[in-house]
Formats: sequence, structure tokens, C-alpha cells
Amino acid sequence: MPLLVGLILTLAATGIIGGTLAGLLGVGGGIVIVPVLYNVLPFFGIGDDIRIHVAVGTSLATIIPTSISSARSHYRKGAIDIALLKSWGPVIFLGVIGGTIAASYANALVLTLVFAVLALVVAANMAFRPDNLHVASSLPKSPIKELIALFIGWFSAMMGIGGGTFTVPILTLFNYPIRKAVGTAAAIGLIISVPGTIGFLISGLDTPNLPLGNIGYVNILGFLVIFPMAALFAPVGAKIAHSINANLLKKTFAFFLLITSLRMFYSLTG
Repeated sequence: MPLLVGLILTLAATGIIGGTLAGLLGVGGGIVIVPVLYNVLPFFGIGDDIRIHVAVGTSLATIIPTSISSARSHYRKGAIDIALLKSWGPVIFLGVIGGTIAASYANALVLTLVFAVLALVVAANMAFRPDNLHVASSLPKSPIKELIALFIGWFSAMMGIGGGTFTVPILTLFNYPIRKAVGTAAAIGLIISVPGTIGFLISGLDTPNLPLGNIGYVNILGFLVIFPMAALFAPVGAKIAHSINANLLKKTFAFFLLITSLRMFYSLTG
């Protein structure tokens, strides 16, 4: 019983931090939820061969309500680019389908490595790129624009994140205001999390020896504990995002990505 209480408190704390980050950074909370779940899932009896899959699948499930809450907060502040959302949405959706299929066939080492490497690259970009460095004044034209959206959907699904990890730095690289990039990323998180969750539910159904409480690669207890706290605290993060220095916002984003990446690399050495 003490172990169960400890796990529930850990998951609740994960939801609070993940929800706040979802609103603050537009990341859907997955950048925190995946590595935490990766480390606590063994206590649920989930083996090393599938725990990264369950962490990713469960994270995507929790991102659904978090993204709704965060996106609503940003929408009320006029911080979502609706035109870009309509343009990118279908392509991101296709990327999510491809990424989910790829993740279902990938082993644990590959998925963990993908998460660690991409998180480190994005963290370095956000931490060290000068504020005035932009590759262009606007997004490129087709088909490059669509390829970017495909990349965001594909690898966000493989990593169990809401899309902000890639959407925010890419948009700011093309001279998007940081707050508009964060708000749009929050809405993109919903496009990623719904089909991604369904995909991980289905792809894990035939996995042998899934522990009680799992439906496919989604852990129901983790979902039920994390998502209410995450959805509750996402508006708090969104409020903070519109009241702090934009440069501090980017540095905070980079810091959490760096910590996440290093922790995942460390797990590979074990």
C-alpha cells in the first residue's frame, strides 16, 4: 500500500509539472511525462522491453485533455495561428500515423535513443541560438512546408510528445513570435495526441504479458492520475507564458529538454 500511494503521488506531481509546462511551453507535458513514466513503470510490473512504448502511449493519452485545456487558454488570448493550423493539420496527422506505426515495430533501445537525441538537439537550438537568428522571414513554400509538418507529426508520435518540442523552435526559426508559436503548438498537440493514442492502444493489444490496467500500450492508472492534474494546471502555465520575458520562456524550454535528454541517455547506459 505505501508503494502504491507513493506511485500515485509521483504521478500526480508529474501531472502538475507536465500541465504547467504544457501551458507555458506548448509541449503537451510529454517532455516531462515520458521520462518520469519510463522510470516508474517498472513498479507497475512493466518490463524493459516495452516500458518505453507504454510511457509514450500513456503520455500521448494524457496530452489529449492537457492540449484541450492549454489550447483554449491560448485561443482566448489570440495566440493560435488558425490558418497555419488548417494548413499543417492534415499533414501532421499523416505523420502521426507513420510515426505510430514505426514506433510499434521499433525496439526499446531505438525509441529511447530517438527521444534522447532529438530532445538534445532541440535543447541546444533553443539555448544557444541567438534571438535575431532566423533562416527566413516566413515559412517556406510547398513542398518544404509540408515536409516540416510531416516531420513534426512523425517524431512527436514516436516520442510521445505534444508537438511543441519541434513546433516552437521551428516556427521561431522562421521568425514567428514565441507566444504565437507556443499557442499554435498547444493546438497541434491535440492533432498529434488523439490518433497517436489510438495507434498505441491498437498496436499493443497483442503484446504478451501486459500488466493489469494496461490497454495496449496505454497504462490506465497513469492516465487517470496524471491527466486531471495536467489539465488543471495547463491554464496556469498559459497565464505565466503571457506574463514573463520571452527569452526566459525559451531558456526554460531548453532547460527541461536538456534534463530530459541527459536522463534518457543515462538510462541507456544501464
